[in-house]
Amino acid sequence: QVQLVESGGGLVQAGGSLRLSCAASGRTFSSVAMGWFRQAPGKEREFVAVVSWSSGSPVYADSVKGRFTISGSNAKNTVYLQMNSLKPEDTAVYYCAASLGRLRVLVLPATYDYWGQGTQVTVSS
Repeated sequence: QVQLVESGGGLVQAGGSLRLSCAASGRTFSSVAMGWFRQAPGKEREFVAVVSWSSGSPVYADSVKGRFTISGSNAKNTVYLQMNSLKPEDTAVYYCAASLGRLRVLVLPATYDYWGQGTQVTVSS
């Protein structure tokens, strides 16, 4: 089947940086878009960033705009999230996700068909 595997999470101090990576394994598939979501304890999963391969234009949540950068490769089904100027409120489990185009609202978790296991990002003050 298909698995997405995240890496790059960890513990950093406020103001620091991390780069998250997500790579697909298993059977080959063609995604329409790949993105990142995060979920903090006691909170719902929230949209962080997405890139659609047709446009190549990333979309970011307001909370991370100007600090995070998403990039990836359609051919390789990989996606990255460069996180700079990290804040304690960025602390969460970060999930990568891939959409096959079944749904089109890319900021909603239900749009995505494949998910990674999550990687913990902790930002200390």
